[in-house]
Amino acid sequence: MYTASGTLDKNQLVTQYAPLVKRIAYHLMAKLPASVQVEDIIQNGMLGLLDAIGRYEEGLGAQFETYAVQRIRGAMLDGLRENDWLPRSLRREMRRIEGAIHQLEQQNGRQPTEKELAEALAMSLADYQKMLQEARGYQLVYFEDFSGDDEDDFLDRNVVSTGMDPLEMLEDKTMREGLVRAIEDLPEREKMVMGLYYEEDLNLREIGEVLGVSESRVCQLHSQAIARLRSRITGVARSVGGARRRSRA
Repeated sequence: MYTASGTLDKNQLVTQYAPLVKRIAYHLMAKLPASVQVEDIIQNGMLGLLDAIGRYEEGLGAQFETYAVQRIRGAMLDGLRENDWLPRSLRREMRRIEGAIHQLEQQNGRQPTEKELAEALAMSLADYQKMLQEARGYQLVYFEDFSGDDEDDFLDRNVVSTGMDPLEMLEDKTMREGLVRAIEDLPEREKMVMGLYYEEDLNLREIGEVLGVSESRVCQLHSQAIARLRSRITGVARSVGGARRRSRA
């Protein structure tokens, strides 16, 4: 790790931790639209690694790797921050999917299948799956989701309240319990995808190998799982906020 003069050998460190940068990049790609190139993410991550090496002063090992992960991920996100990760038109289409999920779930008392969702949206199954593929990067919660056409922003109303602020609201016990129930209600394959991605830290290609499906199919399952969870969690968030407003009235 050190040169003959006793200084850190940065070249050796870069070589050693370059696989870590790639792993973080490929894991992050599941949250990004297909237009984002993994090579750009890796390049930003390498800059973060160099920054971590330059800043770290307490020796290397597990502690350095923990620090490096933060710097690498931060550099990747900084590089993406100025870009719109998902076109508004596609975001609207995903909200249509969420609406169909909610309607069919209320109507049938269970999670709808892909075929049922495609029929409800008046499109072919292939077109529906293509939309899911293009929606890679769709996030669980956007702040603007809590505003309506004829009302003030939902989270802004909570900022000025004497109760919980927006972050506390999202961390509320009711919210967390609602999310846990929503995850438990996911179809088994989608639940497995979420577990392998968020708990086991596998990337899309690795998950595909576990499930015996293509990487693009894993992407579709991930996007659909996010849509199902959003359909539930945004409903819980609105009900929590409504209950708080009534209690303050």
